[in-house]
Parts: sequence; C-alpha cells; structure tokens
Amino acid sequence: MRALIHLGALLVFVLLSGCASTKYRTYTGPEITQLVVEKEARRLYLLSGQDVIKTYKIGLGFSPVGHKAVEGDGRTPEGRYIINRRNPNSQFYLSIGISYPNSQDIARARKLGKSPGGDIFIHGRPAKYRNGIRDWTAGCIAVSDREMEEIYAMVRNGTPILIKK
Repeated sequence: MRALIHLGALLVFVLLSGCASTKYRTYTGPEITQLVVEKEARRLYLLSGQDVIKTYKIGLGFSPVGHKAVEGDGRTPEGRYIINRRNPNSQFYLSIGISYPNSQDIARARKLGKSPGGDIFIHGRPAKYRNGIRDWTAGCIAVSDREMEEIYAMVRNGTPILIKK
C-alpha cells in the first residue's frame, strides 16, 4: 500500500513539474558571437561567426523609421552596440539590455539640447501588447515571450549587436 501511495505522489510530482515555467532555459549550442537587427525587414538574427543560428520576427519602437535621436521619440537606435545587462524580472517578461546611448548618441542629443534617452532592451511582449500592433515599444526590440526565453539563454553579456535600417 505504501508503495502505491509513493507511486501516486511521484506521478503527481511529475505531472505538476510538466506545468512548471520554462522561463529559464539552458543553451548548449554554438556560441552566439553577434546579433544583427534589420529594422526594415523586422528581423533579428543570432549569429555564430558567419552562420545564422536563429532568426526572429520583431517589433520596434512606435516610430520605427530612423535612428533614435532623443528620449521619447519612439525610435529604435541604429548602429553598433553591446549587450550589457540582463533583467530576469522585467515588466516585459525577460530582457537583455543594449548599450545605447553611446558617446555619439549623447553628443548628438546634447546638440539638440535634449536627453538621448536610454533603457533600450530586447524583451518579451506582455499580453496587453498582443493586439496585432507590430511596432509599439518606446524604442526597444520586442519578440514573443517564448522567443525571449531562447534569446535570454543563448546571448551573453558582452555580445556585439548591429542594428541596421
């Protein structure tokens, strides 16, 4: 009888663990050496050397054309940056930070007498933004939550990112 009770408890544990979140995945494939964003194509590419390992459809800032110039302009930056931080408790599920603004971005905004803004991330897409609108962020790069789990596991801090028009 005890064996049956233990077996039942084990079965319940296995079934419940199957429902557990997969928010934190592991990745054992080739090292991701660069991210490339093509804004016009709305694509994010994860590369290992010259090989594209994964491709994702993306959403951008609510004003997607052009380089981010100042805080609040709704544009996604263009240029070369670095993945420089991680937020496992992001309001947008998971997120990895992009090193915007760089010194050129700061100088350009100062000439205009404005702040360049900051807090540019690649992040998930909360339920309230799953309404079919493609470009809705304040300048970030958005993917689905499931895709963000993969990206979060695959991309390390210090990885270069090139954001193109």
